[in-house]
Amino acid sequence: MDNLNLALRLILSFNLLLLLPCCCCCCSVAPPLPILPLPNAFQIQWQLSHMSLFFHFGLNTFTGQEWGSGHVHPSLFNPTNLNATHWIHLAKLNGFNRVILTAKHHDGFCLWPSQYTNYSVRSSPWKAGTGDVLADLSAAAKLAGVDLGIYLSPWDRHEHCYGDTLLYNQFYLAQMTELLTRYGEIKDVFLDGAKGEGEKDMEYFFHTWFSLIHQLQPAAIIFSDAGPDTRWVGNELGLGASTCWSIYNSTLTPIGGIYNDPRYAAEGDPAGHEWVPALCDVSIRPGWFWHPSELPKSAINLLEIYYKSVGRNCHLLLNVPPNSSGLISPEDIQVLQEFTQLRRSIFSNNFAINALLQASSTRGEGGGTCDSQFSPYNVLKEGIYTYWAPEEYQLRWILYIDLQELVSFNVLQLQEPIQMGQRVSEFHLEALHLDGVWKRVTNGTTIGYQRLLLFPKVKSQHLKLVIDKSRADPLISYLGIYMDPVTIWSSIYDDTVLTSHFNATQVIHIITQDNSPTATILEL
Repeated sequence: MDNLNLALRLILSFNLLLLLPCCCCCCSVAPPLPILPLPNAFQIQWQLSHMSLFFHFGLNTFTGQEWGSGHVHPSLFNPTNLNATHWIHLAKLNGFNRVILTAKHHDGFCLWPSQYTNYSVRSSPWKAGTGDVLADLSAAAKLAGVDLGIYLSPWDRHEHCYGDTLLYNQFYLAQMTELLTRYGEIKDVFLDGAKGEGEKDMEYFFHTWFSLIHQLQPAAIIFSDAGPDTRWVGNELGLGASTCWSIYNSTLTPIGGIYNDPRYAAEGDPAGHEWVPALCDVSIRPGWFWHPSELPKSAINLLEIYYKSVGRNCHLLLNVPPNSSGLISPEDIQVLQEFTQLRRSIFSNNFAINALLQASSTRGEGGGTCDSQFSPYNVLKEGIYTYWAPEEYQLRWILYIDLQELVSFNVLQLQEPIQMGQRVSEFHLEALHLDGVWKRVTNGTTIGYQRLLLFPKVKSQHLKLVIDKSRADPLISYLGIYMDPVTIWSSIYDDTVLTSHFNATQVIHIITQDNSPTATILEL
């Protein structure tokens, strides 16, 4: 009887254990469902890199032109000090792990010895006609672990068969095949849709080109004005829209027709069926090719562009053209270095990194399971593969942030786990004022891979991130709070204008000496 009672007690104890909440760290909660469309692995890799360097180089470098005629003799091309390792070192040193070379621009001159034309480096005096710019760049990039991309202009002002749709498309495919089979792994293929008015009428077989590229280089991201993998933001100023979806519907903007609706190109479409993130292209100089009379933009100007490109869910493609000697000019190098110092000085100090966090809800709470998998503290871990997830079917979502001390700040950084789809369509940040009143600091629409919002300086310890609207349960993978002591916020019309009264040397001195601004900016 005693043994029977012991057995019954053991069975009862076991059943009670099954009813108790689980406290072990090994349990997990079902993750949120992804919301379509989703990026592929190569698009995620492209977005994570967030910036690329563009190298516009060719005969135009020696003639002072932007769009060459196609009739300049190849003998003018002679970059006696060309050093591709120098280009790649500069890229990697300044945080660019992808580069793209204009292998052929609109003039038709090829920076590799193409078998299909004599209008190439083979006919130039550079290295006695034995040189290959793309081969040099490919070798340097591979050695440094930098991804390589190519720009092959569809418009060719030199080739006689241009204008004959069938012949030229075959010619173009042949040259594309050379580029994609001789130079190792190619990660980007940039297809420029530019055509001059009055030029020969040409139909490009874009979808055939896409098919070939994906066959020969499956990991390559293809850019054209409307995809298939990335799209043009609609301007060459490096400026993304304040609302920017990676979601798109390319059937509404056929390739070559994006100029008819620049707003759609810039903003994307939350009801779209494809993942086609936006690319912001801009040159460090007034022109795309190097010209001795031009000077580069300032580092502060590049920082402002950074806020409006990378900070608006776009990828920044910054052109830094090599000069006629084949090197990057010293003034461009200085600006790039100052731009890098500014970014590091501002974004290396996240005031929220040791914050105390609380969420309005966390997935798994109250359901008898652990909540660590989707904890709000995940937003303090770098990367997109950990994130805070709220409970399902909530009407409002809030993260409470205690910075543990009074802090002055003016930049908010947010990221979504884009592998789960883009979700948030409206959010705002509030700060607790010294009089105990919560006040709105800033607000935004889309987040996507990354959102940076600059606003008048705030001093507070307690913050609330409020997600107001979302396509599905919102997921936040990272939150940063920073102080930018140089870039001043002002509102003009419906956009944000960023200005500064400092030069880069003063800025870096300000940040590194006392991390406080000398400009007068608004405060709560």
